[in-house]
Amino acid sequence: MKHRMFIPDFLKRAVTYYPDKTAVVDGDIRLTYRQLGERVNKLSNMLIDLGIKKGDRVAYLAPNTLQKLEGMFGVTQIGAVTVPLNTRLIPSAYAYIINHSGAKVLMVDADLAPLVEPVQEELVNVDHFILLPSPVQKEREGWISYETLLEDYSAETPPIPEIDEMDLASILYTSGTTGPPKGAMHSHRSLYFNAINGLIHVRVTDNDVLLHILPLFHVNGWGTPFVITAMGGTHVMLRKIDPPHIFDLIEQEKVSLACMAPTVINMLLHDPKAKTARISHHLKAIVAGAAPPPSYIERVEEFLNWEFIQGYGATETAPLVLLTQFKSHMDPSIENVRRIKAKAGMCMMNMDIRVVDEAGRDVLHDGEQIGELIVRGNNVMEGYWRQQEETDKVIKDGWYYTGDMATIDEEGYVDIVDRKKDIIISGGENISSIEVEGVIARHPAILEAAVIAVPHEKWGEVPHAICIVKEGKTVTEEELVAFCRNNLPSFKSPKSCSFVQNFPRTATGKIRKMELRNPFWSGREKKVN
Repeated sequence: MKHRMFIPDFLKRAVTYYPDKTAVVDGDIRLTYRQLGERVNKLSNMLIDLGIKKGDRVAYLAPNTLQKLEGMFGVTQIGAVTVPLNTRLIPSAYAYIINHSGAKVLMVDADLAPLVEPVQEELVNVDHFILLPSPVQKEREGWISYETLLEDYSAETPPIPEIDEMDLASILYTSGTTGPPKGAMHSHRSLYFNAINGLIHVRVTDNDVLLHILPLFHVNGWGTPFVITAMGGTHVMLRKIDPPHIFDLIEQEKVSLACMAPTVINMLLHDPKAKTARISHHLKAIVAGAAPPPSYIERVEEFLNWEFIQGYGATETAPLVLLTQFKSHMDPSIENVRRIKAKAGMCMMNMDIRVVDEAGRDVLHDGEQIGELIVRGNNVMEGYWRQQEETDKVIKDGWYYTGDMATIDEEGYVDIVDRKKDIIISGGENISSIEVEGVIARHPAILEAAVIAVPHEKWGEVPHAICIVKEGKTVTEEELVAFCRNNLPSFKSPKSCSFVQNFPRTATGKIRKMELRNPFWSGREKKVN
């Protein structure tokens, strides 16, 4: 017998088995799963009344809030498709994405409404502009109040259309660092399998409390809303990154699970409150991004008393593909455990990976030979929305080509050494910018570093380090170059460095290296390996 994979069934299960359990904490709001289920049903009935049918798109521009969370279930419950919008774009980008997706309803947090109002008249498919409440603003001229409208609808289960697991649940637009944003299409099936993977590998239970630090527009916050809901755990919402407030919430709500980008971990480690914020309960911190050096992991585990878990994924893979898990037969010394945790991880369930050279052959499993990581499995997107040509560039023979260069060792652990376009080729030698950044991060004066290729007459290109210095510390270019030469082979050491106050970043905290490289390569072509 075949039973559909339907994302809203996760909430249905939680309402059935945990009706009186706290489901959501959002500021002063605390709701049980019964109450959350009622609000989700009201939203579904409201959307039906607004003319939304199976396959229609509903766009959301909001931080991590109750209304954003319930939208992920209320929209998909009637077969419609969520389109979460990056909260850090400019008006013209919103116009492009909303029009490209064909969204008929636009839900916008009151604090973010000014971002779309300049292009409101350009949104040709949007029939209803609905304002989600913020702590400081509940209404705005020209918008329909979400909470006022919601009150008018029944909390009974809405009529649910026939749903196939391959029907779309979400269109998640990439950050568009190399061109117009692309909408990764995820079915109920791909998001369902991602949730199953999370349940298995992160070992989530009904006792878990998740602090939503990663933005929900980013692959639905790495799938965590579905994982936590499936097990009847508690969601703690976070509108913005505020380190002292994060520490307070962790203690007050007994947060046991948090997913975040490395840049947020850095902010937390360097916040004054980190010196006094000690928790007695267990917290798993899943960090998705460039794998850090073991010394960084030591700081998280010893200084903050959190369990560090490294993950790897992409918008196109729903997202997690790799997760660090220690094998029972391995050397259990703390040094070796942290060495393993510094890798991107091993392949999760329901997925296959390979690391291949330019001819498509598997590289040696020696932890040395570099190739491109490719992925196939139930988590992978169905393609890019209305962009078949772009889809064909990355999905070939059933494999998704990530663009990430990696090694794989004899135990199957993958190390991401760089983005394909970020590999530095100096005098014929491949240099991982991530490796060099890891060394620079050990310098006591450096808060964060980005290493890029800059042109060089003799070697073609060489590493250049761009660094942010810790407050109250100083370091010269000569001192930093010397430090690198003492800790790296000469060909890998930066030949120069510069200092900045901050980096251009994507909404998920990744450094936009293309913007850093452009001034050095103006009028020249950076060769991509």
